[in-house]
Amino acid sequence: MAAVKLSYFAWVRERIGKTEETIVVPEDVRDVGQLIDWLSGRGEEYAYAFENAKTIRAALDRKHVKHDAPLGDAREIAFFPPMTGG
Repeated sequence: MAAVKLSYFAWVRERIGKTEETIVVPEDVRDVGQLIDWLSGRGEEYAYAFENAKTIRAALDRKHVKHDAPLGDAREIAFFPPMTGG
């Protein structure tokens, strides 16, 4: 996979300490869930941000997806906490 832009929102961003970054995803990371697992191992700030991985929402190229969605040729992957209405 080529370099991909990761964007972080709300408390995911606050816990990681950055709004976005560009990374090269390892070849064995094929879906969103595996990416979250891999990111969790990058340091304590990532582990903290993704500690409740099931609550994290994701979007591939601005399309909301589930954790089993393949990364494919996505150019941007966004992570954010559940949203509430009001």
